[in-house]
Amino acid sequence: MQTIISENYVELIGIIVVVALLILYALLKKSENKDNKERFAKQKFDIKQEAKPAEKKVEKVEEIKETKAEVRVEEAEKPRVIVPINRKKRELLPHDKITKDDFATFKGTKILIAEDNIINQKVIAGLLSTSGINITIANDGQEALNILEKESDFAIIFMDAHMPIIDGFQATRLIRKNPKYDHIPIAALSGDTAADDIRNMLNVGMEAHIEKPLKMDALYDILYVYTNGKEAQNSSQEAHVSFDSTEGLEICGGDKGFYLEILSDFVSKYCGSADVIKKLINESDSTSANKILLDISGVAANIGAGDLHQIALDLKNSLTNPTDLEYINNLKEYKRTLEHVCEAIKEYARTK
Repeated sequence: MQTIISENYVELIGIIVVVALLILYALLKKSENKDNKERFAKQKFDIKQEAKPAEKKVEKVEEIKETKAEVRVEEAEKPRVIVPINRKKRELLPHDKITKDDFATFKGTKILIAEDNIINQKVIAGLLSTSGINITIANDGQEALNILEKESDFAIIFMDAHMPIIDGFQATRLIRKNPKYDHIPIAALSGDTAADDIRNMLNVGMEAHIEKPLKMDALYDILYVYTNGKEAQNSSQEAHVSFDSTEGLEICGGDKGFYLEILSDFVSKYCGSADVIKKLINESDSTSANKILLDISGVAANIGAGDLHQIALDLKNSLTNPTDLEYINNLKEYKRTLEHVCEAIKEYARTK
């Protein structure tokens, strides 16, 4: 009996020890897990703390990149300043108060006025109405560009800064992009007189600024400085530009009927040749233009029109190097001389 109790007691003690060990093991494991969790949480927190400055740094870099991009866009959108070609022809000489009659100095000068205000159009046209200046008026910038496509032999363009469809600034930029118009100075017409406004006008390629309301002295000064004076000089010499009928009749062997027939053929065939030649030049067909000019120079010599003979040769020669723009003035002179010779021929035919 005593032996059975002892064996049961030992077994019970053993179970208690095993349970105690299991409890102790569980407690140790729990404590270890807690420590690991705390260490992991602390490590995660430390990593976060270390990462924060790096994140700020990245954000800062992105902000700088965006700022640089914005600056780049602003620089790209900054309007291009066009360096003007020096088209100034003459130094302005001192003069008395200008009157309407003084504009006759520019007789024969061809000008383009881009102005949308009909009252301003009438004021300018009225000032120049008796001057002999050839005036073409455009109602907006687009119309001015359309006119230039058809004829580009203007001595100067007066450009209103503020117009519908295409304003004076954009029209001037487009004109300055085309080397065919390099010979034409552009003067701004504007009531804007602030230094920045005038600087903007010059930056797009305008040469000068005329303040509105228009003053006669300012208009005269611009015309004087930016036209070369050949128009007035040629106009004053027109009375001497003719043809020598005596020389022409002699070349035709004194046969008046034959001479009159040649003159009639010349009028019908060549009196409109200036416009034909101009069209060929604009189409870059210098070969055809040269052929017509060669024919005209020969016929002009035969009928006694020595001046026309010479200017036809001058125009033909200047077409070999059109980039120097000398042909522009030669074409103007050719047209004036041709018109005068044709009128003289018609007058001669009426009297015979």
